[in-house]
Amino acid sequence: MHLPYLFINHSETPSLEKTTLKLSKGTVLGIGYGAGSHSLYLKSKGLEVKSIDTSVGAIEVCLLRGLNQVHVLYLMDETASFDTLLLLTNGYGVFQSLAHKPFVLSHLKTLINPNGQILIDSSDINYMYEHEDGGYWIDATKDYYGELDYTARYKNLEATFSWMYIDFENLKIACEQAGLRCELIEEGPHFNFLAK
Repeated sequence: MHLPYLFINHSETPSLEKTTLKLSKGTVLGIGYGAGSHSLYLKSKGLEVKSIDTSVGAIEVCLLRGLNQVHVLYLMDETASFDTLLLLTNGYGVFQSLAHKPFVLSHLKTLINPNGQILIDSSDINYMYEHEDGGYWIDATKDYYGELDYTARYKNLEATFSWMYIDFENLKIACEQAGLRCELIEEGPHFNFLAK
């Protein structure tokens, strides 16, 4: 990920994310919000926004940029309720694996006010496994092809973490199993999508 992307202004924001911001309403919880660009935009539109992230550095940046409701907090420790939950820039990644999905979705359900919404984007990365003969090479040691391990490096620092990409049909099934409705809002240009 290129660092400047975390600081883009609204005019540079990809279409899918602009749609998400337009659909946001009421009190908003931004989950995994990095440098806070989306939260700043929503705040400028008069919405009450709380941003959480597990990165102390990200929260410090948000504070420096003028956001005051930012917290170093793991999603599963959030207890307040909101009208809109935002999981952007492949927000489904916080689920980490299919095994975690029921727990995370059940918890998200407790954070939604009546008539509230979860707006989430992800990508179907099946295309990454397509072989030139038309078949697919998929790692059979994983439960799902969208489960990945990332290693992030910066100078002498290195961290490996689990992340997940999900296709819309599997997201819809997961939501229905958790007692949530799932609607495809918009498809992006590179196998990505926005769901509500």
